[in-house]
Amino acid sequence: MKLIVAIIRPEKLDSVQQALAECDVYLMTVSEVLGCGRQHGSVEVYRAEQYEERLVPKLKLEIAINDAFVEEAVEAVVRGARSGETGKLGDGKIFVLPLEDCIRIRTGEVGAMAIGP
Repeated sequence: MKLIVAIIRPEKLDSVQQALAECDVYLMTVSEVLGCGRQHGSVEVYRAEQYEERLVPKLKLEIAINDAFVEEAVEAVVRGARSGETGKLGDGKIFVLPLEDCIRIRTGEVGAMAIGP
């Protein structure tokens, strides 16, 4: 089992969900997050005062998945989150982490069965 953590642009959520649905991955947790990377934020003006907005709004997707679906799911996130053919600065990152265990609270199922088909 693996945990896929993807940081993406908020406007790309629909296309990422659609790409994941095409490979039968529907279960995920989505959180609004702020972060900084190579994009470095932007300069904003508020009441005639200029300030630097360093933290950029992003979405964090967490997808617990069985090993057999990892590669296909990662490719789907890349396909859905990438801007244009070659991508742009700020398109995001994907982290694939080992997932030691999973327990479905309702049924008590453990491991791969708790994640789903």
